[in-house]
Amino acid sequence: MSAEFDQLVAEFERFQSKIRNVDDRLAGIEGMRAELSALEATVTSPDRAVTVVAGPGGAVLDVRFTEEALRQSPQALSTALMSTLREAVAESARRQASIVEEHMGDDLGLTDQVLESQAELFGTSVEEMRSRMAAETAAAPAPPDDFSEQSFVRRAEEPPPAAPPSGGSEGDTFLRKLFDEEDH
Repeated sequence: MSAEFDQLVAEFERFQSKIRNVDDRLAGIEGMRAELSALEATVTSPDRAVTVVAGPGGAVLDVRFTEEALRQSPQALSTALMSTLREAVAESARRQASIVEEHMGDDLGLTDQVLESQAELFGTSVEEMRSRMAAETAAAPAPPDDFSEQSFVRRAEEPPPAAPPSGGSEGDTFLRKLFDEEDH
């Protein structure tokens, strides 16, 4: 009977572990939603004439043309636009898959599925698509610093910052006097 009890306890602990794993995944859903809603993939054509911004779900958020784009023939512009659109939507899908895997785990191999589909669509290899994804990740801008925990108010014991060099415009003089008055 003790062996049966130990087995039941072990199964219950595995069950609780799975529940904790699901709870952890669900806790990150709001962060995942925020990242997905803020997602933007910007792609510019090789000749720099067309830029497309794609958002979540491949939604096209913006299309920009340079003056050079408007000098192209309609067929050339159409080709550049469609190619850039495809690339922007594909990049958006790759980023979405990465965000979902980051928050939910890679049990489904979502990124691999996206890369396989895109490799077939673009007539290239999964390795090429993976290297594109790595290049996009390396080129992505760093997230802004979080200053929420920092104070921007100078403490009484801190010395005031050094005064800027004298001279300048009347506006500079006015602002300097204004801030000097606030310090006293």
